[in-house]
Order: sequence, then structure tokens, then C-alpha cells
Amino acid sequence: MTERPLDSTDLKILRELQEDGKITNVELARRVNLSAAACLERVKRLQSEGFIRKYTALLDPQKLGASLMVFVEVVLDRTTPARFDDFKKAVLRMPQVMECHMVAGGFDYLVKARVRDMTEYRAFLGEFLANAGGVRETHTYVVMEEIKNVVAIPLNPRSVTA
Repeated sequence: MTERPLDSTDLKILRELQEDGKITNVELARRVNLSAAACLERVKRLQSEGFIRKYTALLDPQKLGASLMVFVEVVLDRTTPARFDDFKKAVLRMPQVMECHMVAGGFDYLVKARVRDMTEYRAFLGEFLANAGGVRETHTYVVMEEIKNVVAIPLNPRSVTA
């Protein structure tokens, strides 16, 4: 299937769905000035073309015992494909890891994790180092205050390639 460029109505739909993924199709159609049938067709197309990957709920980490957020810089002892693969497999098995990014610069990976408290973080770090073989060093940054945390991708007509 050939992807057609997103138009302003598609962008409106995506903005609304980023704001409220549980919005009804009828309400979404009203907000973007389409019929319910036309709106549903566009949403299905946006899903099939991969613009909408999935729907999820945002949970409150404090209420669920995961109030401590940490960022960990990770440096591997070797930067080989096998070492990268081993590290990736270990990270994917750790539920505390919310995000992990291979980065360019002074370290290899940036890991975002959530745990209950510092005691749990120390246990997590020990497990992390034991299971993610080849870690030479880590530097941890404990989040003291979360200033901004959004999941919505900024959308404007220039942000979409034709």
C-alpha cells in the first residue's frame, strides 16, 4: 500500500488521539469536522500505515510504587555487535527499564528506569550489572523533580514528510 502524505485533517486526528486515546469516534469526528464514517476510515488508514502504533494507558508511578526515576549512562567494555546484542537482550528482560537508547558520545547507552526507592535501585543496579554482561561503567542520575514529561509528538505540517 502506498502511503499518501498526511493532510491537515490527519494531523488534527493525530493530535486529538494523542490527547485522549479513548475518545469516541463520534466525538473525534465532531472535533475534526468529519462524518463518523470518514473519520473512522482515516483512523484505520493511519493505523494500517503505522502512524498510530498502539493505544495505551498512562499510569501514575507514585501510586504504583515506582516513584524513583533514574537515568543511567552505560559504557560497555567493548563495542562489538555481539556485546550490543547481549546488552539489548538483558535490558529487554528488565521490567524496571522504561527506555533504553544507544547514543553517540561519551557513553554507549542511556537507560531510564523506575523503581520504588534507593534500596530497590541498588538491587536493580546489581541485577543490571550481573545480567547485562560487558558493562564497564555506569553513571546514575537520580531525578529530584520531574519538570516536563510528555509522550505526545509535536505535530505541524512541516513535521511530516510527503
